[in-house]
Amino acid sequence: MTMPVQNGKLYVVATPIGNLSDISLRAIELLQSVDLIAAEDTRHIRQLMQRYGITNKLTPLHQHNEADASEILIKKIQQGLSLALVSDAGTPLISDPGQPLIKLAHNAGITVSPIPGACALIAAISASGLPVSRFIFEGFLPRTSSARKSFFQEKLDCPCTWIVYESSHRIQATIIDMAEILPGQRRIVIARELTKIYETVVNSTISQMVELFKTDKNMQRGEFVIIVTGAETIDKNKDISVEHEKMLRTLLKECTIKSAVTIAVELTGLKKRTLYQAALKLADSR
Repeated sequence: MTMPVQNGKLYVVATPIGNLSDISLRAIELLQSVDLIAAEDTRHIRQLMQRYGITNKLTPLHQHNEADASEILIKKIQQGLSLALVSDAGTPLISDPGQPLIKLAHNAGITVSPIPGACALIAAISASGLPVSRFIFEGFLPRTSSARKSFFQEKLDCPCTWIVYESSHRIQATIIDMAEILPGQRRIVIARELTKIYETVVNSTISQMVELFKTDKNMQRGEFVIIVTGAETIDKNKDISVEHEKMLRTLLKECTIKSAVTIAVELTGLKKRTLYQAALKLADSR
């Protein structure tokens, strides 16, 4: 049973991430009934409104005006208006504007009601095939290569799956940067253009993904969700993770113990003593 729209209330409404059919009946009825719709891009949301005969008044709420606009909207709600917040696509506030408005609403004692629906993050997770009983969502990656590499370095030993968004402008550079820091055998999923005509979900290793992006230019188009498995947990009988042990074994084939440890310290950020002791054990076992 659909609940009637209540005056003086704020609704956070999920909208489709591509396919306009991916919207709930409740969301359509609510958007048709509220007094005002706050949208990240009023031009973008009109396509959805036209599809479902939604003619309500629109007002912009984006990263450049949300501080001032949020205060104005809160006053309108306090005066008895009902307001729906939508983003360009998906569930609002997942790497989208709106947090100041929601915070002000709670501070003012205004009821905030979520209207669930499409979300690129959740859609990608469900189709990934990677372990996601625990995961970390990090939003959009930094724009510069050096900042991205620092981010990947921080995630090198993260034990759980982590997820980011990326744009078509930087996706190939991002995968290349990732391959320089993370082990090439680490599992990764690239979900592209979810729910759209050219939807693609690729489950591979980081090394294989680099080659795919070199050969398939279509992979560089669209909007992306990147899901990366966490580092293998450390064996209780070992000093370092399985991935780091593999790295040391490879280095020891070409370098002295001292050189291998020096390189491993730079690549992993682990303590020199820990890596040196592990290298000695590996060298003795050969």
